[in-house]
Amino acid sequence: QVQLVESGGGLVQAGGSLRLSCAASGRTSSRFTMGWFRQAPGKGREFVAAISRSGASTYYADSVNGRFTIARDNAKNTMYLQMNSLKPEDTAAYYCAARLRLGGLPSGSDEYDYWGQGTQVTVSS
Repeated sequence: QVQLVESGGGLVQAGGSLRLSCAASGRTSSRFTMGWFRQAPGKGREFVAAISRSGASTYYADSVNGRFTIARDNAKNTMYLQMNSLKPEDTAAYYCAARLRLGGLPSGSDEYDYWGQGTQVTVSS
């Protein structure tokens, strides 16, 4: 089993920045591809970014590419999402996820095996 705990959400003005963290416990996080998803009220869960087990490869949704940066520190079993130039449409609950299966940086939520409880990000205009 893997437990994932997100932190770092909050309220920020448009154009501002936040950094989310996802702490993993239970199994060594370096064994997992990891990702960030988000879900706004009344909408489905949306892919944000994914990172390979080593951290060498990343993949972003078009909507955040160039503004968000995903990173990980396997020594600390922690993944990060640096969010810059935030927009009101980035408002959502943000979830981290871990994938046991090998290969790829999938964007489908059904490709991930473990999920955190989410952290709220609210961007005011």
